[in-house]
Amino acid sequence: MRYIEELQEGDLVSGVYLCKNKISATTKMGKTYYSLLLQDKTGSIDGKVWELSNAIGHFEAMDCICIKGRVSVFQGNLQLNIDHIRKAEECEYVLEDYMPCTTKDVNVLYAELLDMIEKTENEYLKELAVKVFVEDKDFIAEFKRHSAAKSVHHGYMGGLLEHSVSVAKLCEQYALLYPQMNRDLLVMCALFHDIGKVEELSNFPENDYTDEGQLVGHIVMGTIKLDGLMKSIKGFPVKLANEVKHCILSHHGELEFGSPKKPALMEAVALSHADNFDARMETFIEIIDKKQPEQEWTGFQRLLDTRVRETSI
Repeated sequence: MRYIEELQEGDLVSGVYLCKNKISATTKMGKTYYSLLLQDKTGSIDGKVWELSNAIGHFEAMDCICIKGRVSVFQGNLQLNIDHIRKAEECEYVLEDYMPCTTKDVNVLYAELLDMIEKTENEYLKELAVKVFVEDKDFIAEFKRHSAAKSVHHGYMGGLLEHSVSVAKLCEQYALLYPQMNRDLLVMCALFHDIGKVEELSNFPENDYTDEGQLVGHIVMGTIKLDGLMKSIKGFPVKLANEVKHCILSHHGELEFGSPKKPALMEAVALSHADNFDARMETFIEIIDKKQPEQEWTGFQRLLDTRVRETSI
């Protein structure tokens, strides 16, 4: 198959892609057409079906479809003009080829996570981490392949694990710079901070908000999960439990950013800054990776509230 990142203007394309979105629209002349968002693990591309002929079979959003078409450029972006579609058979594709994935080795990331747990001296925090990331096999399987967001940042398979380990690594450095902080509390809460996203977001290919995710949100969902686990650990100190819950509840930093509480502990402040820093760096990376090679400055980026460019080397 031809991956989307390889496509260029004028290419004839024949292959299987995931139809991430399908919209039926009407031209100014009253003619019906389809506007599609096609995806594979390397990226996405807009698709247009201008002629709804017998060559266009029935399909829905989230189906893998076999298409034939030609790549064009519209308003500076690549677009596929499609003249043939049929729903692909399951034997014709491997789903992982159509999901955006982390470029990092998931097994290496998980080993780094386990190493941080092993270095934890506080017996209660260590037992809590083991319950979450070692004993709960179903959860860790989901955690390793889940995304960290619907879009924004780390919105790909393995993104949740990658983001959590990166935030924890930043927190390790913060603890070295500021020894007044409790390293074990900070680093373990960095690993815990987004565990609610496993239930907040559905699995791929949908990767969308669940009903519980919409109504409760990952911050509260993660806190509830940890609260139950801490209560199951004999002798878990009440004061420490409250500190863990506070770090999770305040990790978005501000009330307007979705945190039920503002950080009131040094560790909570450090965690919120590490979380925001890693998210913003990944946002920069994803924007720069998607720009055209000849493009220096990007267009205005709403998420960053500015135009951006890559540093000169």
